[in-house]
Amino acid sequence: MSGITTPIVIGSDHAAYDLKEKIKAFLMERSIDVEDVGCYSENSVDYPDYGIKVASMVSSGKFSRGILLCGTGIGMSMVANKFSRVRAALCSDLFSAIMSRRHNDSNILVLGARVIGDMLALEIVKAWLETPFDGGRHLRRLEKFDHIDMDAEHGCTG
Repeated sequence: MSGITTPIVIGSDHAAYDLKEKIKAFLMERSIDVEDVGCYSENSVDYPDYGIKVASMVSSGKFSRGILLCGTGIGMSMVANKFSRVRAALCSDLFSAIMSRRHNDSNILVLGARVIGDMLALEIVKAWLETPFDGGRHLRRLEKFDHIDMDAEHGCTG
């Protein structure tokens, strides 16, 4: 992963604890700083607690990118995308991971530990980190994301 130096915040629930530890080691082996916000064992926890931690740190700008993991990735995606300036993408294949960066500038990668294997997960992480945002027409579309909350408050729909 040449040139990737952006620190990553990572969090998971108990179902994805083992995969989170493998991803963390993978990143650290490549000299990427990782802030692990939990969970710290396979003891049962509530996934929203960790999704909130990661998404709030990305939303606030403390981190530009994060990784979230749970059993399917669905719950973490739902939690993370409640935050402004968060574009969390649940990816189970390389193409989705690459396109989530190229066209959607995703800033949180979400993985389902019970859905994908460890080796595929590491390849997805690598592809997601290395793929740049294309910008251009995609930037115009993403700017509409920033107006969703404001438009909803004022009754605007388009």
